[in-house]
Amino acid sequence: MATYPEYMVAPIRQDLVEAGFEQLMTPEEVDSVLNEQSGTVLVAVNSVCGCAAAKARPALKMAVSSSDKKPAKLVTVFAGMETEAVAKVREHLLPYPPSSPAIALFKDGELVHMIERYHIEGNDLMRIVNNLQGAFEEYC
Repeated sequence: MATYPEYMVAPIRQDLVEAGFEQLMTPEEVDSVLNEQSGTVLVAVNSVCGCAAAKARPALKMAVSSSDKKPAKLVTVFAGMETEAVAKVREHLLPYPPSSPAIALFKDGELVHMIERYHIEGNDLMRIVNNLQGAFEEYC
């Protein structure tokens, strides 16, 4: 069951979709992408909160658009909306606790880099961008 009305989250979803992220809506879609054993996948756990709006989404868009090396696939789930898809992503993010927003990088089916909410709230935008670009450089 969704926490927010769709009309409220639609423009927030669209922000990442327009930047090239695929919206995953079901657990099956999540598993299909994250069980892939080759390549890199960047996962954004999107949220309606202020730190997602002010830092997470802008950092994601800036890092992806300005990096020579970047993940092969960009995907997103929306916390508080498609609860089963979000729960499935969070299974893949273990042992990290649930966090939204959150950003994770997978390489060859393995979680290799994680940015939790406290990393987003506690940093400025460019530090998050640099963190992501460093991960892209190392793993992509």
